[in-house]
Amino acid sequence: MVIGAGVVGAAVAAGLTRRGADVTVLEARRPGSGTTTTSFAWINAGNKNPDSYYRLNHAGVHAHHEFAGDGAPWFFPTGNLEWAVSEDDRSALARRIDKAHERDYPVQRLTAEQAAALEPDLIGQPAGTEYVLFPTEAHTYPALLLARLLGEAKDGGATIISPAQVTAVEDRAGTMSVETADSARHTADIVISCAGRWTEQVAELAGAYAPMLDPDLAGSATVGFLATTALVPTRLSRVLTAPDLNVRPDGAGRLLLQTLDLDRLADPTAPPALDSAIAKEMVGRLPGVLRTTEGAAIEKMQVGQRALPADGLTIAGFADTAARFYVVATHSGITLAPLLADLVAAEVHGDEAALLGDFRPTRFADATAPRAPSAARRPGEQ
Repeated sequence: MVIGAGVVGAAVAAGLTRRGADVTVLEARRPGSGTTTTSFAWINAGNKNPDSYYRLNHAGVHAHHEFAGDGAPWFFPTGNLEWAVSEDDRSALARRIDKAHERDYPVQRLTAEQAAALEPDLIGQPAGTEYVLFPTEAHTYPALLLARLLGEAKDGGATIISPAQVTAVEDRAGTMSVETADSARHTADIVISCAGRWTEQVAELAGAYAPMLDPDLAGSATVGFLATTALVPTRLSRVLTAPDLNVRPDGAGRLLLQTLDLDRLADPTAPPALDSAIAKEMVGRLPGVLRTTEGAAIEKMQVGQRALPADGLTIAGFADTAARFYVVATHSGITLAPLLADLVAAEVHGDEAALLGDFRPTRFADATAPRAPSAARRPGEQ
């Protein structure tokens, strides 16, 4: 039984059905209604730390390429083009390039002319600007990725029950019993929590501990603005990470905007209006990045809420001594979903995954307060 039908839960359900498991998915609201569809959905690993987390995410990038094969409508393996203008940003970028070389993570320095050849509508930057391309990185349309994974799970025989708010999780003499708000009771051999930002509460129902940062805390690392433009007549084929704006295509001529430095103002209880100062500031930065974007309109404003474990790192593993309640929670859900489909299914069937060895929920067993990560201020940070 899988709790949660976001991209991680859908991936795990699909992975389990590949192995012939009889799977039921319980979703409290509707599939994808949590963090999945409020994500910038940039598939990357280059700035992930520590090394074990980098290796996990790097494997996740490769898994996306393998999952999409020769082409898929949800996956765009066009890389990430980044540049740095100020001395501080150039120095930070140089350190990241050095780290990427140490890790054999693909990165290419570009001239301004090469960058413009990749993105013809790119606005020219001051002399001395450093450009780099991370060619294996990608972006996805999360709703389409979710549909693909959930569809595979259903084709494999999985039952999706939604809405189904879980209210109790019990181990009854070796059989897991899960009760939902409508008083229905479901049984399973193993329960896997993929509840995203509600992970801590679901774990508590099972008597387990999987601490998460507060997803409702304004200005924290768990929240951030996302703005979707109306149709814009500009050419863009990949993720751009500029000093004060991240932008990627969002389909049908729309662009998705992210401004990490403004996220300290984000409050999930008060998403900005389309004509708010925040919306105007975000779209106002766009003409400094891409041509023919002057006067672009914002069509949708959101405050995304990240599923962020308390120490910033993925949680994956059994949280009980009987190995019947498994927890998966991660900030990198989009990047890791296709990989977790196979790794979690393997572990549930008794094959321990070395890549997950550093991310067990048992690391929180002594209830020591973990380090709370700060909000991201540069591309790819936690």
